[in-house]
Amino acid sequence: MRDAINNALKESMKARDSARSGTLRLINAALKDRDIEARGKGREAASEDEILATLSKMVKQREESAKVYEENGRPELAEKERAEIAVIRAFQPKQMDEAETRAAVQSIIAETGAAGPKDMGKVMGALKERYAGQMNFGQVNGIVKDLLAQAAG
Repeated sequence: MRDAINNALKESMKARDSARSGTLRLINAALKDRDIEARGKGREAASEDEILATLSKMVKQREESAKVYEENGRPELAEKERAEIAVIRAFQPKQMDEAETRAAVQSIIAETGAAGPKDMGKVMGALKERYAGQMNFGQVNGIVKDLLAQAAG
């Protein structure tokens, strides 16, 4: 994944696409920070899962910023954030739609033996481990609550 990001950066620099280059540099900086953190814990570099988690975090930050900019009448800044989201998402796995997400949640509930809302943490942990970068966990939270409530009821 790192090679793909670095190659994309080289291509965007050759094409003089400063917006894309800037976003790719931000990704590299975030990954470098993650690598430094990993070395502090006695590991080499960030794993693929950690890279996906970093990308997901970057997307979430930009979604929140775009929302704030929209609310405060700054659509040009919101659009810049959305353009960065598009660049970052190009390196993430395809996002699951709601039906796929519900099926994955039901599968994890069955695997973990979750029986009600008290098992929310167990289910969310398993989902994050298996589907990092593939689903929006802000939305998944509501689906898990709904399905656990049904399982308990």
